[in-house]
Amino acid sequence: MENRGRTDAEDAGYLDLERVRQLFDASTDFTIGLEEEFAIVDPESLDLRHRFEDLYAACLRDELLAESAAGELIASEIEIRSGRADGFARAMELQREHRARLFALAEGMGLALAATGTHPWANYLDQRIIDTPHYARLREELRWVAQRNNTWSLHVHVGVRGADRAVAVCDHLRGVLPALLALSANSPFLDGRDTGLSSVRTEIFTRTFPRCGIHEPFGSWKVYRDFIDVLVRTHSIVEATQLWWSVRPHHIFGTVEVRICDAQTGGEESFALAALITACVAQSALDYDEGLLPEPLGQREIEENLWRAIRHGMDGMMVDFDRGEETPTPEAVERLLEWTAPARQSLGLDLALPELNGAGRARRALDGGATIEEIYGDAVAETKRTYAPTRDEAGMPT
Repeated sequence: MENRGRTDAEDAGYLDLERVRQLFDASTDFTIGLEEEFAIVDPESLDLRHRFEDLYAACLRDELLAESAAGELIASEIEIRSGRADGFARAMELQREHRARLFALAEGMGLALAATGTHPWANYLDQRIIDTPHYARLREELRWVAQRNNTWSLHVHVGVRGADRAVAVCDHLRGVLPALLALSANSPFLDGRDTGLSSVRTEIFTRTFPRCGIHEPFGSWKVYRDFIDVLVRTHSIVEATQLWWSVRPHHIFGTVEVRICDAQTGGEESFALAALITACVAQSALDYDEGLLPEPLGQREIEENLWRAIRHGMDGMMVDFDRGEETPTPEAVERLLEWTAPARQSLGLDLALPELNGAGRARRALDGGATIEEIYGDAVAETKRTYAPTRDEAGMPT
């Protein structure tokens, strides 16, 4: 996450766990924040372009984008954020406006934006880290790990009131993450070839960054607080954004942030996935209130299903550890929909999930004779068409 001008003292303040506890205790349930990451590419060659600083400078001249745009480690990436919204409909409204402005700026600069989990052929050795003190520190600390991370994802923030409640929600969501990843898998290609995986992005980021992936259950705010305090005292972290877990209590916003998903090529698919994530967070909180949350799954069970999601996406099987048997991954997603029905109805979340995820569509095209270059070109075009539609494409009168 981009530092965006905060001082070291301010960053250290977000590691004051008493202050963070008070933030969660004052948080408002089920506010929404959306964060979408895009690759910056040449519209003709489709190669990555290190133009973040130029594009960001243009964003700073736009009143809305000045608060919405941010950097994410590499100079060929830009992120836009909805900001905090009272409900999901308002978050979508804000994000649509931010998308339209960002894509118009990029096009005016001779650039295109792409939403997939990885770039199919870009060489990570060519990537440049953004030149800020924040990212210079990460580059020095992480070295190859930072250089290797040319990936793009979708993050969703949901307000959760109460520190212990937020930790309980994170603990429970751990078991939900593999199904969400399978649904979102959109990165089958890397280094100019088919990796055989559905989400190679997850292997690059989740398996290499420290304090990443899916953490063990904490059980209480006290246990969480004590662990973070040890990390601070032992100089393991100097800011809260160095906690890169796939679900985490966010120290700055007082939200539960879900970070497991690949970027989605379709703009409406991104919203649908974000709506499901919102429902999962909200239903977990409501179940906590009713005393209905089960004991969190163990790490070995989650790791088994996480690998299945990485490898097969929606085309494989998940393990139902309660029954001790396999179940098709689409059935696991259907169970998420059934479980979250009360939260979706309460929050007015109407979502339509695609028949195939991005990896499935890319493989179908590959099997049909398309090249990886052609498939990525279609993805760039689809990103523009669905994230920044013309008035005709949006069904609006001209």
